[in-house]
Amino acid sequence: MRQKIMVDVDTGIDDALALLYLLASPDAEIVGIAATAGNVPAPQVAANNLALLDLCGAPDLEVALGSESPLAVPLETTEDTHGPQGIGYAVLPPSPRSLSDRSAARLWVDLVRAHPGEIVGLCTGPLTNLALALRLEPDLPRLLRRLVVMGGTFDHPGNTTPTTEWNVYVDPEAWKEVFDAFSAAPADRRPLVCGLNVTETIEMRPDHLVRLADRAHSVPVEVLSESDPPGAESKAGNGVVRFVTDAVRFYFEFHRDHGQGYLAHMHDPFAAAVALDPALAVTRPATVDVELGGTLTRGATVADRAGMWGREPNADIVIGTDPDAFFDRLIARVGDFARTL
Repeated sequence: MRQKIMVDVDTGIDDALALLYLLASPDAEIVGIAATAGNVPAPQVAANNLALLDLCGAPDLEVALGSESPLAVPLETTEDTHGPQGIGYAVLPPSPRSLSDRSAARLWVDLVRAHPGEIVGLCTGPLTNLALALRLEPDLPRLLRRLVVMGGTFDHPGNTTPTTEWNVYVDPEAWKEVFDAFSAAPADRRPLVCGLNVTETIEMRPDHLVRLADRAHSVPVEVLSESDPPGAESKAGNGVVRFVTDAVRFYFEFHRDHGQGYLAHMHDPFAAAVALDPALAVTRPATVDVELGGTLTRGATVADRAGMWGREPNADIVIGTDPDAFFDRLIARVGDFARTL
């Protein structure tokens, strides 16, 4: 049976690969896509989502525009990380598809009411839309089958401030509202939280792209290198492989320029894989809250694993995985899918 997935993304290079992973997965049924402001503004996110559906020859999936600003603070975006359109050096033509008449928050609510206990929610950006949906439907934590989020960091440095991960930094009030709301969820429906402590171990390198092209039977097989000129265009014959290569090259260069090596952290595709198969993740229950008032720590995700606050766990933090197994699965699924297009 295919797993129904509601996706909320701020596409974003790795968000795009997360969507691609789900579209390539025979065990996934995307029931809706919400565009949230984050890596780039929400209208650009929505445009990226629609264009990616065209690239993949996807059916007419509902894509809803979300809030264009966080709950309480001005929007900050990160084109320096993801490129001017959010998809690195890749270029996709504008899509003829139309956006939904429903807002992203309304789409969340309508879908979980129509399919109680059946939908896994996957959020790979700020949680603005989900927080707004919870205001419309406070019972949403019980209506979802499970929630998987990429965000936060636990016993590990932040990537935006010394203590804070980007998705939480953009809208910490939304993240706090979500964690507070899921305190009422049953233990088997606690959010699975994929933080930087694990997602920064998911390192895509040039050899992964070689394997992907080979699996897709795409020629020529290209080997990206630090010595390549910035923005070199992929000549891959397969459109999906070409898109991934052009998008990820930008991400490789960003990570290299920030002293992390010629690689790219696949935060969001990992979360997508966990949404379909939680067995990929080693988890630990905790009570998670978000710091809103700290001068130096605003947006920090704080985990109480020992019950010091006297509150029941409201999340399962991912603390380990097998990166090689994840990449084997990503390359197999996306490569086989690309070969069919």
